[in-house]
Amino acid sequence: MDLSIFATPEAWISLVTLMFLEIVLGVDNLVFIVLTSDRLPPEKQHIGRKLGLLGALVSRVVFLCFASFLVHMTDKLFTIPGLYINGAEFGLSVRDLVLFLGGLYLIYKGIVELRDVLKLSEEKESQGDADKPRKTIGLAGAVATIMVMDIVFSIDSVITAVGLANHLIVMIIAVMLAVFLMMVFIDPISDFINTHTEMKILALVFITVIGVLLVLDGLGINSGIEVLDMHAEKLMVYFAMVFAIVLEVIQMRYNKNYQEWTMRKNLEIMRARGYDPQNTDTIQLANALIEAENLKKDPNNKEAI
Repeated sequence: MDLSIFATPEAWISLVTLMFLEIVLGVDNLVFIVLTSDRLPPEKQHIGRKLGLLGALVSRVVFLCFASFLVHMTDKLFTIPGLYINGAEFGLSVRDLVLFLGGLYLIYKGIVELRDVLKLSEEKESQGDADKPRKTIGLAGAVATIMVMDIVFSIDSVITAVGLANHLIVMIIAVMLAVFLMMVFIDPISDFINTHTEMKILALVFITVIGVLLVLDGLGINSGIEVLDMHAEKLMVYFAMVFAIVLEVIQMRYNKNYQEWTMRKNLEIMRARGYDPQNTDTIQLANALIEAENLKKDPNNKEAI
């Protein structure tokens, strides 16, 4: 292992660039890990997310070690004479097949999870009102699924890494740093998504749309325009997702401010009627009034229910 390469600015530029790309291109993978670990028993979800990321790290490092093979992953296995897409004769490579099959799985995963959310499966099970218990998976199954799907998510970023960096050690360190950063943030992201149903729905729609894009990319159907080493359409999906999240965060902030204002208003009314605002029963009554108001505005509001 020749560490003298880090004495050159090119190595550091490659390292920072690759780490940035791994994080940006790993957002969809992070969301998938959160959604997959949610199928684990509650006491195993934390360790499932960590092991999933470690498994993803192992699969990427192994992937990188076969850099010479990766160079040929874009070579066509076969072509169909006379069929042209984007001006090129249609054919499929190993990369195309991986993206196509992975995309189909993501579409299936997103639709199944969305159906469970819309059927209130989790809420019904927690109240003992479910027709049948929600399907859970084992820890080994979750980690294996995450590792396999990480290959789908990372195939383009790994091929990019091979093209950007000339040294294997630079690529491996960049991937390791990116994964360790994801480990720091994955639990807060998971808690945020699982606490707010609207965010979970957004995440599932995001995963489903990414699956559609992967299927199209596997078939060679894309705009041909690349920004930050991503096709323009994928970047637009990312932008739309960020925009939707910002809107939801603003809405949640508004709801919180509204509830605090309503609480103060209710306590003032009760004080005027002779109730003690410091009394526990008074505060509980004020909270009940707020919850009733929230339930009237949004019957599916978890916090109101």
